[in-house]
Amino acid sequence: MRPRVLIVIPARGGSKAVPRKNVRTLDGRPLIAHAIATAASSNFRPFVLVSSDDDEILAIARSLGCTALQRPPELAGDDVTLDPVVAHALDAARSMTGKRIDIVVTLQPTSPLLSVATLDRAIDRLDGDPALDTVLSGTDDRHLRWTRVDGELSPLYDERVNRQQLPEAYRETGGFLITRARHVTPRSRIGNRVTMEVLKGAEAIDIDTVHDFMLCEAYLKRRRVAFVVAGYRDIGLGHVHNALALASELVHHELVFVTPRGHDLAADVIEAHNYPVVRQRAPSILDELVTLSVDVVVNDILDTEEAYVRALKDAGLTVINFEDLGNGARQADLVVNAIYPERRFLPNHYFGPRYFLARNEFVVGATHSIRPEVERVLVTFGGTDPSDLTKHVLAAIGPYCAERSIAIDVVLGRGYSHPRPAASDGVSVHQDVRNISEYMRRADVAFTSAGRTVLELALIGTPSIVLAQNERELTHLFATEANGFLNLGLGARVEPDELRAALADLVDSAMSRRRMHELMQAPDLRHGRQRVVALVEDAIMGR
Repeated sequence: MRPRVLIVIPARGGSKAVPRKNVRTLDGRPLIAHAIATAASSNFRPFVLVSSDDDEILAIARSLGCTALQRPPELAGDDVTLDPVVAHALDAARSMTGKRIDIVVTLQPTSPLLSVATLDRAIDRLDGDPALDTVLSGTDDRHLRWTRVDGELSPLYDERVNRQQLPEAYRETGGFLITRARHVTPRSRIGNRVTMEVLKGAEAIDIDTVHDFMLCEAYLKRRRVAFVVAGYRDIGLGHVHNALALASELVHHELVFVTPRGHDLAADVIEAHNYPVVRQRAPSILDELVTLSVDVVVNDILDTEEAYVRALKDAGLTVINFEDLGNGARQADLVVNAIYPERRFLPNHYFGPRYFLARNEFVVGATHSIRPEVERVLVTFGGTDPSDLTKHVLAAIGPYCAERSIAIDVVLGRGYSHPRPAASDGVSVHQDVRNISEYMRRADVAFTSAGRTVLELALIGTPSIVLAQNERELTHLFATEANGFLNLGLGARVEPDELRAALADLVDSAMSRRRMHELMQAPDLRHGRQRVVALVEDAIMGR
């Protein structure tokens, strides 16, 4: 038989630390309203009673359909514990209902992020174990602690070890105290056999300070965001790095990455950054997303289909797409495209280099300094270099650089699958580096493809010669002479003599390199990250 449950919500006007705490607004509602909503939603169908000496709190309780109990003056002092308050509420509830009460829950409004599922699980633990008397809410609180002995600090531990190696230690939270009614007296609410429901994360927060209020507000604005990211040999890893740069900004949201079937290279790189990754196993990405119960989907997979995005929208999800020129872009809540030209002027579409999402290493560091002589050349063609332009360029410029004692840094991406170039006295080969900006800063000239790397090079200001990997890269509008780049077109069609000549022109002219640097630095790329993050946050929060 289902037990009869009383939930008592004790609430006073507040404290000096947080004046009028229980009626202050949290996520658009008075703090106490969160506790009332949790109690009223319990599957145990409890009798919910708010005990207070504050008229405003009692009025809010009545307006929310809750029984309001005026606390007598002798139970309203600052030094009064909750034991007599709850005992008074139990007596009143018995008189009001005329029914037996089996279980009494003290539910404090200062734990507004406590879930109904957790509350019901704890009540069920007590109801399901006849030998159990009381269930407390608590949190794992193992730390290296100190105290004072005769005025001097003294450790409360025998040996300094990692936190998880310390003996178990739990701290009660203000979430709930659940006990059998027979144990509720003016002096105690705890029986002989006690267990604890251990809370984690947001549910363990007690609001005691303004800082706690701010923390709860942040949690209530938290969303579950799925990044759907493409990355394999033929398209490279630009989408992965773009998504990772955005993910590093969304620290107050819960993130998960999803990679399409066959995109294991993308999954491997993301996992190396310690983010959770779901590799597609379901028949479709849409099926995979449904099982993840997310609020927002960020697609960085190139062009999307209208049916796919419409299905996401029909499921109530916010949809944010990057570099999407497909029909699905019309349905998305936000489209950001820093590289490809758009031919449609649609609401919530933002395109052009002003919306380049640069990694922090390119934003916070110094720019390149033009030297009178070319001492070092950088060769880097992205995460996979499908056309092996690295080999093509090295074969063309290697002898020229060796004759002039110009060092060459070759930076290969993680997905580079061609035979690795040989290192020599003048050629250094590096792969899957995490600090490519340093190689860009120390190079006097760079050879690269027409993807995101050109925008990174522009931020640093290193004079660059561009070779497109494929026809799609030829549509990128930023890698042009107007922005300081020497663009030679489709890399596979550029002859070795043309590559050597292009490099020789820059080696011979510091003035040309300086002008390229100035043109590269002219666009305001440095604030693109801020612009994109602001747009994404607005979309996530529905603003």
